[in-house]
Amino acid sequence: MNIYIGNLDYKVTEADLSSTFGEFGTVSRSNVITDKFTGQSKGFGFVEMPNDAEANEAIEKLNETDLRGRKIRVNEAKPREERPASRSRY
Repeated sequence: MNIYIGNLDYKVTEADLSSTFGEFGTVSRSNVITDKFTGQSKGFGFVEMPNDAEANEAIEKLNETDLRGRKIRVNEAKPREERPASRSRY
């Protein structure tokens, strides 16, 4: 299951997410989303957990808890919606 984590402190790393969610089971991947120009965190990320029961427990137990001083939002990630290709004005 792909899990969305929002309201992350900008200093939270992928290793932080892996260890936090790893307390509930196997984490196959963690990803903190960063700005492609500055490399700074955008304040959200994703964790992939192959076992749905473990993932659901992590969501239930970690949602609205403190991670590095911020109350995180945790829920099942929704599929990314297709965005229309932008057209250049020039």
